[in-house]
Amino acid sequence: MTFTTRPELRGTFGAVSSTHWLASAVGMSILERGFTAFDAAVATGFVLQVVEPHLNGPAGEVPIIVTPAGAEAPTVISGQGPSPAKATVRYFKDLGLDIIPGTGLLPACIPGAFGAWLTLLRDYGTAELEDVLAPAIYYARTGHPLVPRIANTIASMRELFETHWPSSAEVYLPGGVAPQSGKLFRNPQIADVYQRIIDQTKSAKNREARIDAALNFWYRGPITERIEEFCATENVWDVSGRHHKGLITAQDMADYKPLIEKPVSVTYGDYEVFKCGPWSQGPVLLQMLQILKGTNIADLDTMSPDFIHLIVETTKLAMADRDSWYGDNPDVPMKTLLSSGYADIRRALIGSTASMEIRPGAPDGRNPNVPPLRAVGTITQPGLGGGEPTVAREHKLPNDREGEPTLTREGAQRGDTVQVSAVDRWGNMVSATPSGGWFQSSPVIPGLGFSLTTRGQMFWLEEGFNSTMMPSVRPRTTLTPSTAFRNGKPYMAFGTPGGDQQDQWQLIMFLRHVHKGMNLQEAIDAPSFHTDHLPSSFWPREISFGAVTLEARFPEAVREELAARGHKITISDAWSEGRLAAVAREMDGDTQLIKAGSNPRGVQGYAVAR
Repeated sequence: MTFTTRPELRGTFGAVSSTHWLASAVGMSILERGFTAFDAAVATGFVLQVVEPHLNGPAGEVPIIVTPAGAEAPTVISGQGPSPAKATVRYFKDLGLDIIPGTGLLPACIPGAFGAWLTLLRDYGTAELEDVLAPAIYYARTGHPLVPRIANTIASMRELFETHWPSSAEVYLPGGVAPQSGKLFRNPQIADVYQRIIDQTKSAKNREARIDAALNFWYRGPITERIEEFCATENVWDVSGRHHKGLITAQDMADYKPLIEKPVSVTYGDYEVFKCGPWSQGPVLLQMLQILKGTNIADLDTMSPDFIHLIVETTKLAMADRDSWYGDNPDVPMKTLLSSGYADIRRALIGSTASMEIRPGAPDGRNPNVPPLRAVGTITQPGLGGGEPTVAREHKLPNDREGEPTLTREGAQRGDTVQVSAVDRWGNMVSATPSGGWFQSSPVIPGLGFSLTTRGQMFWLEEGFNSTMMPSVRPRTTLTPSTAFRNGKPYMAFGTPGGDQQDQWQLIMFLRHVHKGMNLQEAIDAPSFHTDHLPSSFWPREISFGAVTLEARFPEAVREELAARGHKITISDAWSEGRLAAVAREMDGDTQLIKAGSNPRGVQGYAVAR
């Protein structure tokens, strides 16, 4: 066993791993009271909205992969809300836009997180609504110690809040002062909203009716009324440099219901890996596994240039397919994209040097469309699929590909994501990746204390894509929780924040665990990397051709070899790539062993197990 920042936690009772220690502790407290992993995940998710408001919020979204004990396959609860009914390409074009802003109200989609969490609680859990909301209410009302990144983000947003978003200043600049790291921060408006929901639903006849009443309160009652009013009346500044109103109506909210779906999956040796469908980027991981099956990936040192090169080149191919083919559209050729024959064709494109091309495939003989390639800086677009170079539109943009929130031009920021993984003594398992509703991307709705999701920025305003902006469809989200079965039995639930990097970091961890025998914590701690050779899913949708970012712990010789192969290397901090959270369960006869690992990067994530 190699040195790790913390042990792989092992026990027999249950485990919760998340991106914040308070949320993980709350999840374990729910398990200790005799409730299930489903209940624990819901309580953890609601606390994360309070303690990581720069990464997710009550009006965000969450895809959830649910695995009941003994299930032959997981189930997906899609908490990714769709676009408003008024959202069309023509509407945005008439505003003079060719790209959807990443902030404000225009990119707001229907908030899906509340509906998805309560659907999980109602259909799979055993706890009461009050049981899972009480911890979030507690931390919102009495306060939680502010982590440095949140304090820094609020400070950087101060001018924008005071100038353009006064409702955000009211919540995040109490008394006109930016809160300090380590001090208690409170959001009594969120506490009041959740307490009001509990109070208004107590009289319902049973547990299920109380949860349904809460859903009605949110999607057909006072919450919806306030959201509709704010979108209809407020002209909000965004990164276009102009003011726009939102498009969400009460009818949009009333029509929303989380979709219950089958996952997509591929087998990889003794494992079957399950992901959400192509309305997410989840199938990217599955395509990468299919491509890697026919390589010597299992024999490679995971710190070697060969390993990094193979993963990066595989990622480029899968991401090109993501941007050409994925979307909330029944026309996505998913069966072919995940087939072995298609993977054989894609694998043959991997060479010994770094590709500088965007090369989507042609599943079922279809001709792919390529999204606009807005390069970082001003460049000429390389040829597509080996053709002659063609000139791309020139956009001089900042090189600010964010994982965690960082400044973009004109003071705008975007957020990232959180992760919840849980397993209980009965073998129930959950992986969920909440996001959206970032306070730095949209103004706080007065009286509610939270912001709307801006996930609509992931739609294209160009026609002909499965992810082109359309009314009442889900944006092709980056959110991508994972679940793996081993030898036909539920084994591991895992995931990470990180936007376009999520499936890259999950793949690296999974391969290290499967092929090199690293325990969960070793696989999470080991140095990691990613490529930005893909159109970003976030405004301003830039691409960095050939870019590979390595943690500084990779040796100089590795960096030099990769550069010699044509990769454009950036060295990041030694502990900066990914925020993975994982739990696992394996059986030894009639005895179960539960395992958990969590990310040390950012000094925030934690797992609890016993």
